[in-house]
Amino acid sequence: MNANPVDIAYLITGVLFILGLKFLSSPASARFGNRLALAGMVIAVGATLYTIHAGWLVVAIGVAIGAVVGIVGALKVKMTAMPQMVALFNGAGGGAAAMVAAAEFLKLLGEPHINTTIFVRLPLDQSIAVVLTTIIGAVSFSGSIIAFLKLQELMTGRPITYPGQQVVNGLIVLVILAGAFAVVTGFGGAHQVASSYFVIMGAAVLLGVLFVLPIGGADMPVVISLLNACTGMAVAAAGFVGDGNNVLIISGALVGASGTLLTVMMGKAMNRSLSNVLFGAFGSASAIAPEAVGSAKSANIRAATIDDVATMLAYARQVVVVPGYGMAVAQAQHSVRKLADSLEEKGVTVKYAIHPVAGRMPGHMNVLLAEADVPYPALYDMEDINPEFPQTDVALIIGANDVTNPAARNDTSSPIYGMPILDVDKSEHIVVLKRSMRSGFAGIDNPLYEDPKCMMLFGDAKDSVDKLVSAVKTL
Repeated sequence: MNANPVDIAYLITGVLFILGLKFLSSPASARFGNRLALAGMVIAVGATLYTIHAGWLVVAIGVAIGAVVGIVGALKVKMTAMPQMVALFNGAGGGAAAMVAAAEFLKLLGEPHINTTIFVRLPLDQSIAVVLTTIIGAVSFSGSIIAFLKLQELMTGRPITYPGQQVVNGLIVLVILAGAFAVVTGFGGAHQVASSYFVIMGAAVLLGVLFVLPIGGADMPVVISLLNACTGMAVAAAGFVGDGNNVLIISGALVGASGTLLTVMMGKAMNRSLSNVLFGAFGSASAIAPEAVGSAKSANIRAATIDDVATMLAYARQVVVVPGYGMAVAQAQHSVRKLADSLEEKGVTVKYAIHPVAGRMPGHMNVLLAEADVPYPALYDMEDINPEFPQTDVALIIGANDVTNPAARNDTSSPIYGMPILDVDKSEHIVVLKRSMRSGFAGIDNPLYEDPKCMMLFGDAKDSVDKLVSAVKTL
């Protein structure tokens, strides 16, 4: 029996995707993993074009346009906007899966031999695959768009809640289930089944919007992981639609499984259950407005000068850098690397503390620091670096508001109570680089800034770090 060359190509693609994920698990091998996954995708696209006898030119044009958009996006989009781009691309994947399902549904519905007066005899396996792909893909699409709008700050990042929201969501789910039953059973004839299908699609899009609206900014890394898992499941389900597509099943299952595992890991890192993330409206505390140093509200805040901090750093034995979204916004990662090099020349040990949910997507800080060629062994996960803080002379915090907030340990009324944090308050000295006293993305105050050991260095992070580099070199 001769093997189908397309199936062989898809098998090779699946192997390359699996190996790519394996190498992506370490920053040191991530680039190689990306290249393997890219090779797999090229093979998959080539094999798919080979199977298309009519309309292949249209598909090729679509592939070309998508490749241009992807390449330009990767080159032009700043690292600060990477979470938004991930959300958009993830939404595109979910939307594409839902469109594939819709096209297959209309094709099935148009076959004359399946129609009767009361029932539409849709193949059971096909109807179930179509319904699941549509629901999950539509939820992922609209939810990712809302996540993008929040991350881009085109809408508030704080939870948007309203009375009876869970009741409304429950009613939408019931509508989706009723529509799914009508489509799968084919009851009511072709017109009724078609109407039910598009009701399902519209309700799923609405559910995706209402699903993400009440989730606060501090939970965005978890939400992105979860939506990524949903897109993977939608793509895997799309692989069972029509004549079936092995590469969609394999790749979708990989994305769904890895996204689910990452979601669980992120929730564990925050010491919160997935249900609490989805339904807890985390981040609903009122944000403190930007305050001028010296105001009544900032009476206990100590402002430092460049010379003060440079001297403290230059004569330290160990400095732990804690990067956050503020570093990403200022594009300060290269300057931070230069500062670390200057300190290491003076015999100072420099380490980097990486909290699992620092930034606005999983691994955000790792990617930024890797871009600046920070040595991988210098990056420490939270559980590895926390025992180091009591022996640390200076903890240098660059915009990491929420993951250093001691209220997570001390304040039972805080919405982040119980979330593991970086134990920066156990260091001998704490220096926080911030533009102002505005709260972080979670919208909650940080009592760390009133700690007697803490000093604030106000200003743009990149500019401040560049000045610190110059000042350290003169000491």
